[in-house]
Amino acid sequence: MNVLIIEDEPLAVQRLETLVGDIHPGANIVSRIDSVKKSVQWFKSNPSPDLVLMDIQLADGISFQIFEQCEVNAPVIFTTAYDEYALKAFKVNSIDYILKPVDKTDLANALRKLESLKNAQPTQTQLMQSITQAMQMLTRKYKERFVIKVGEHLKTVDTKSILYFYSQEKTTFCHTSDNRNYILDYTLEQLETLVDPTDYFRANRKYLVGNNSIQDIISYTNSRLRLVLKNSQDNDIIVARERVQDFRLWLDR
Repeated sequence: MNVLIIEDEPLAVQRLETLVGDIHPGANIVSRIDSVKKSVQWFKSNPSPDLVLMDIQLADGISFQIFEQCEVNAPVIFTTAYDEYALKAFKVNSIDYILKPVDKTDLANALRKLESLKNAQPTQTQLMQSITQAMQMLTRKYKERFVIKVGEHLKTVDTKSILYFYSQEKTTFCHTSDNRNYILDYTLEQLETLVDPTDYFRANRKYLVGNNSIQDIISYTNSRLRLVLKNSQDNDIIVARERVQDFRLWLDR
């Protein structure tokens, strides 16, 4: 399988190459392109690849401009940090739409989808399912506030005021910008699906950290990272080695 990567973030390119190699060891990366202009030139002078992994926001514009300037016959998997382009992606020859940081399972599912479509024309039902999925991505809402019990009282805490979530002794807490801790009736796994992944990152099994909570990032043993969070006395908040690349991509938005 010949794969073309159109992506302007070097770390994202590296991650896509690694994931494709893990999922499909026989894959051949034919080229890595970082702009609309270079992509148009490539498609006009090279045979069509078996698959294109394409970021939407490139160094010199939006990748949909490529389709306006040249013919792209290859199936495309879009990768992006933003979900507002979901519907437009399905108007071109897209087979899937994956939000960054790209998850290995999501990419593997997209490649399986590609294989299943190779010898069959998509039915009207399949097309409608794709559009429905795009609509769901486009309209997805994340929690804007949490209801917290404080003694005999209930109060609301805006999500944007929460620096990080953490687990301690089988209890989940949120820590707010006014240096308060509140108990939540959610697990960290549940919270990962409720808050915007562009704002919060699961650093390890105990912490879901907000991008405004990080005070310092320190190199640690075995290619790991140690985080210093605002108002936290925990000196052992470690980003595991296998999560470091995803963490760097999350920071570099």
